[in-house]
Amino acid sequence: MQGLTQFEQIAIWSVLGVAILGLLYAVFLRSQILKEDKGTEKMQEVWGAIRDGADAYLRRQLGSILPLIGILTVALFFSVYIVPPSPEALERFAGQSEANVRLIIGIARAAAFVMGAGFSLTVGQIGMRMAVQGNVRVAAASRRSFGDALRIAYRAGTITGMLTDGLGLFGGTIIFIILGIAAPDALLGFGFGGTLLALFMRVGGGIFTKAADVGADLVGKVEAGIPEDDPRNPAVVADLVGDNVGDCAGMAADIFESYEVTIVSGLILGLALWHITGRLEWIIYPLIVRGIGVLSSIVGTYVVRGGSGKSGDALAAIFRGFLSSAAISAALFFIAAFIYLNKPEMTQWGGWWRTPLAVAVGVLLAIVIDRLTEYFTGTHASPVQEIKKGADTGPATLILQGIAVGYESSVWAILVIALTVVASIFIFGTIPGVDAGQRVSFILYGVAMTGIGMLTLTGNNVAMDSFGPISDNANGIGEMSWSGMEDEETKAAQQIMADLDAVGNTTKAITKGVAIGSAVIAAVSLFGSFLVDVSRAQNALGVPLAEQIQQVGIRVDIPQVFVGMLIGGALPWLFSSFAIQAVSRASALIVQEARRQFRLGVLEGTVKPDYRQAVSIATTAAQKELVGLALLGVVTPIVVGLMLQVEALGGFLAGIILSGQLLAVFMNNAGGAWDNAKKLIEDEPKNPAANTGKGSERHKAGVVGDTVGDPMKDTAGPALNPMIKVVNLVSVIIAPIVVQYAKATGGVQIAIWAVVLILLGLLTWAILQSKKTAPPVTQMM
Repeated sequence: MQGLTQFEQIAIWSVLGVAILGLLYAVFLRSQILKEDKGTEKMQEVWGAIRDGADAYLRRQLGSILPLIGILTVALFFSVYIVPPSPEALERFAGQSEANVRLIIGIARAAAFVMGAGFSLTVGQIGMRMAVQGNVRVAAASRRSFGDALRIAYRAGTITGMLTDGLGLFGGTIIFIILGIAAPDALLGFGFGGTLLALFMRVGGGIFTKAADVGADLVGKVEAGIPEDDPRNPAVVADLVGDNVGDCAGMAADIFESYEVTIVSGLILGLALWHITGRLEWIIYPLIVRGIGVLSSIVGTYVVRGGSGKSGDALAAIFRGFLSSAAISAALFFIAAFIYLNKPEMTQWGGWWRTPLAVAVGVLLAIVIDRLTEYFTGTHASPVQEIKKGADTGPATLILQGIAVGYESSVWAILVIALTVVASIFIFGTIPGVDAGQRVSFILYGVAMTGIGMLTLTGNNVAMDSFGPISDNANGIGEMSWSGMEDEETKAAQQIMADLDAVGNTTKAITKGVAIGSAVIAAVSLFGSFLVDVSRAQNALGVPLAEQIQQVGIRVDIPQVFVGMLIGGALPWLFSSFAIQAVSRASALIVQEARRQFRLGVLEGTVKPDYRQAVSIATTAAQKELVGLALLGVVTPIVVGLMLQVEALGGFLAGIILSGQLLAVFMNNAGGAWDNAKKLIEDEPKNPAANTGKGSERHKAGVVGDTVGDPMKDTAGPALNPMIKVVNLVSVIIAPIVVQYAKATGGVQIAIWAVVLILLGLLTWAILQSKKTAPPVTQMM
């Protein structure tokens, strides 16, 4: 807090207060949800099986990842001893010896890493547990009214959103309060911890949920011809558990780390502008923006209402809340900027309006991506209708149409992101009196502010995402609990659940689109942070300004840079291949287990299904892949940097950002479109003569398309988001070390190559681990 005006100090403490307010609001919503009725004894029995399976999975996952977290905590502490302390750290702790400064920053970075990992884990685990608490209550409320069911589902999801907002803002603000201008040294650890945990939860949860989902659909709908969520299907509880560990815990941790990373990159680039302008406003305004976002999300929660009848438009109500929050926050951005940035000292740097305009562009980007994703995956638009039409001639044409939709959606998504970067160029690229290198820093800061604006409404985005699995689970609980009941009240409740489930599919696809878009914007911002850190390291070594990377740029005509770009472009494909292979192997085991139980008489009702076995198979498969896939993201950039030098590492980052974004959007939207096309066929009147409705050949084609898309949209595609940011954060951390020892000779050079060989060995192990056949499952019956 050194050097801040009284207004700035009040603003920072107010932001911290808003973060705490967001957490208290989550506690308040939790108390409201827990007061709601949990339904019949049968509903609670199904709910208890889902809850126990989800808790068991998360305990097993925690045991798998803690050793690697411990190793990386130690590595981050010692990373500050490899390069000299930053000038900001020396200035912040003036009067301390260099050894003490290293010790302070080392402890701060390691502690921030643990805090980021802990917060990410907290968001995922508590968010998932509240989703589990909400789903049975939504099912019970559906027997009363559409509005009650919608309210409970959305507010249960909002608890996770407020945790994401509150903990992300609290962590970034408290680090800034303690370390001041030296905060970026620790914020890198904070962002890395959150991102790595998100990668673990995304990969593990995604493999679990889709192994169970694909297995349940293939053996239940396609082979046995029984409905979705039929209680006779031995994989049905594993499927419902998977919705929670994948879409709730995984997505919450994913958006949380995006929230962290955008503020980390914004503060690092703000620090670069502080060096240019001598103004702290570039660092403090992003924190103010985040505080505004928390308040706006709280207000938007109460706009989501569905009425008291037996039907309604849930998607319209949810978007009404989102757009209300967007309008409130955009207005407050400009008001805060006018009050805080409208001063003579800032006028010479382009005026007060540029920064809030960049943030507003980010809010607009989130809305455009929402609309774009809804168009390509929603049930009313032509892409999904065309996929549905493809079912008339079998699964092959349906799958081909879905692939085409995914390809096209990637193009439009990347054009929207490109226009966002162009907007930053127009906003910050016209500031008079700055040289070319400074102009790049201003533009990249604008991109970072766009990312901060895009995730300003994180509370709304996470609530929209959690709404999907909560509604899906509620629908499943209803199907399993009300099987055989034909009264009008049950039919009305089932229709409410089906309607909310369909809307939940769209909201999940939309928030995945936002997560992917934010991942790319965050990665571009981190790329800017990478350039800043490399230039600072080069400047400390006496490299002439004209030869520094911010002046020269990343030139692809240099062979090693081009090689780095090729490797970066290939990494998302290898990562996705391993993730989908894991789902394929695990789902095959679940199909075999379900077939075994069917042979024992489960379908006829002579033997009860053993749900635990499928849960155990999916859990084992998910844990097997965790560390290996994480190592791909952590180790590869270190190897590229040490072998090919820092310019090639820049090319590597460019390759992974472009390739990863295209691939992630393709998989997300193609999978979402196949899923909703299947649901449209299921909603048709059942008529064997016309080949319509559930059980028809068209329906089986839809199920095949859905099962192909499941691991794409819920495993590989979403997991690319944290993987891209893990790679970028590791690159930012390792870049000064690569620059420091670029021209090392003798024993140091031998040590570097020894490290490279060890890391290559780890990569080889990771690849072999992902290809290893899953162990046979111990029979429990």
